This record gives sequence, C-alpha cells and structure tokens, in this order.
Amino acid sequence: MKMMKTTTKTQDIPPFIVMDVLEKAHTLEQNGVDIVHLEIGEPDFPTPDCICEAAHEAIRLGHTHYTHSLGILELREAICSHYAEHYKVEVQPDRVIVTSGTSPALFMLFSALLEAEDEIIMSDPHYPCYPNFARFLGAKPVFVDAHEEDGYQLNVEGIKDKINKKTKAILINSPSNPTGTLLSGRRMEAIVELGLPIISDEIYHGLVYGDKEHSILEFTDRAFVLNGFSKRFAMTGWRLGYIVAPKEFIRPLQKVQQNFFISAGSVSQWAGVAALTKAGKDAESMRQTYDQRRKILVQGLKNLGFSMHFEPSGAFYILVNARHLSNDSYGLAFEILEKAHVGVAPGIDFGRNAEGYLRFSYANSLERIEEGINRLATFLRKR
Repeated sequence: MKMMKTTTKTQDIPPFIVMDVLEKAHTLEQNGVDIVHLEIGEPDFPTPDCICEAAHEAIRLGHTHYTHSLGILELREAICSHYAEHYKVEVQPDRVIVTSGTSPALFMLFSALLEAEDEIIMSDPHYPCYPNFARFLGAKPVFVDAHEEDGYQLNVEGIKDKINKKTKAILINSPSNPTGTLLSGRRMEAIVELGLPIISDEIYHGLVYGDKEHSILEFTDRAFVLNGFSKRFAMTGWRLGYIVAPKEFIRPLQKVQQNFFISAGSVSQWAGVAALTKAGKDAESMRQTYDQRRKILVQGLKNLGFSMHFEPSGAFYILVNARHLSNDSYGLAFEILEKAHVGVAPGIDFGRNAEGYLRFSYANSLERIEEGINRLATFLRKR
C-alpha cells in the first residue's frame, strides 16, 4: 500500500496560538489549578432569552430542514432593515447571503475574489486566520504595519506602497481584533478612494464605547461586508453570519455555499431574526457591562506598567506593549499562564508587528478581571 501523506497546505497552515494557550490552561485546570481566562475572545454571557425562545419555536414548527442557500428571506430582510436603521444605507435582500458564521463567509469571499498568486492587503496586527485563509487558497497576504502611536489606524499611504498589478482586494476590520481600535470614517473613505475591492469585517459592530463605528457601505456599495451574531448577541455556538456583496457576486458566492455548506442552520437563522428584531435591549446591556470591564482592565494594566498610547474603544480586546518584559510574547504568555495562572494571548499570534505585545480580553466578569490583575501584580513583583 502506498504511504498516505497529508497535503503541504495542511502541514504548513500555522496553529491558532491562542488555542495553544487555552488548551494548556485546560490541562492546568484538570490538575486543579484555577485559571483566570483573559485570552479568549468569546462573550461570557448566555444567549438572550428571546433568541433562545425563537429557536424553540422554530423547532416546534418544524423549521429543521435545509433552507434556501442564500438564507431565509425573513433574516435577509431583517439584516437589510438593520443596515438601514443603523447606517442609513439601502441594501436589498438579494445582496445578502447568510452563512454558518463569518469564517465560512471569509472562505467564500476569498474564493470569489482571489486566484492563485493574487495579493490581498491587510493590516499587521490582524486576526490570525486572515492570512491563513489567503495562503490556503494559494493567494498571498500583504501586510501594512499599523502602529500603536497612530491608534492602529491602517495607513493609506502604506496601502498605496503595497499596491501592484497582483493586488485584488483590501481587507479591513473595525472594531479590530486584536487592537480594539476603530477606523475613522475619514480613513475608511480614503481607503475606498484607492479603487480596489474592500472586504470589511464588521463582526464587532455594536460593541463600541464612546465612538461610533462605520460600515464600509456608508462610503461605497461596491464593497463586501462580513458580519454575524456571535459577538454582539453572544451566539458563538450558533454559527451564524452573513455577507453583503455587490449583486453580480451573489450567484458565484451562492454556488460556493451550495457546494461546500449547502445552507446555514435553519434554527439558527430563525434565532437570528429574533436577535435583530427583539434583542436590542439585551445587546445594549451586554455592551454597557463590557464598557465597565474595559475601564477596569485598562486602568489595571496601566497601574501594572503596561503602556498604551490610546484606549481601545471597540470589541473586547486590549493590546499592550510588553517589550519591557520580553520580546518573546509566546514565551511570556506561557510564563504568565504557568506562574500567575492568568491566560493571555501572545502578540505574535496577530502578526510580526505585534511581537512583544500581549492581548487581553475583557470577555470575563469584573471579579475575574480584578483577580487577574492582582495575580499579574504579584507575578511582576516576583519577576
């Protein structure tokens, strides 16, 4: 029998390092160690009752079969109403395709826009899976450094310097993982004026504090939006997202959906309708709680000597400079985990430009955040 061998692309795809931290933390917990989790970007709230009740009703009514590959019309209409209400932009249901989360949506969009050897521009730091998706499909991610001193704003001149005949798209993420920063409307408009297709990951919209988030659709309808329900509505396990795209891309995206995913989950889609039409007060309550946690964690980290040139105003992340402790963020994260029993994400997971930084998530209770700060204080004194 011929020896079986995995493909090069599956061998070469890097791990999601924060999961390495989480899995090590779970091992410690199994041995009786109490871990404060500040590494994971997952809401700690239960899904609001009105959403769960809608799912129960969908099951009772027998809505447990395949749906239209674009998604149920009721959800696509609710998404369009949401963009009309919050961003004052008009989107028709035939420009929306519902997906099983934003990860499949990203795969579908990259499949529709990128051929082998094509290039896509994105910021550094960035969500770790962005370049992995591009490389897996044979394309090349090209990075533009976003600097702490500039509030991690994606530099338009830096983008211009990277554009060539192979450039097919620009990817933006606002509010951002891992920085918690918002792109200004002026900056987004300037990126649009570069004339390239833009993919805008808007999954953390609704989780902003003080500032206002902008959709790319406010500046052009010739763009692609990724969004979903995981973060704002505490629905990570429901696996529900969507794409808004120019109409001529919908049929190609639909064919990818049909072949790879068939459709998003039927029950989750009916839950999504309730999220957009009934769960506004629940989402606002969660946002206010995140804001309280953000303020406590920001001040706590400053008191511990971590520098930050700006305070994050979106998502539930803080990226801090830890180079005064180590330039090896991977080693430092595991040292903190093993000695302080606090889980944090190493900056290197988010790109070369974030090496020496640590990402803290405030998707945990105030009590646990304060406990984590106290443990870090003890760790730093001993170190």
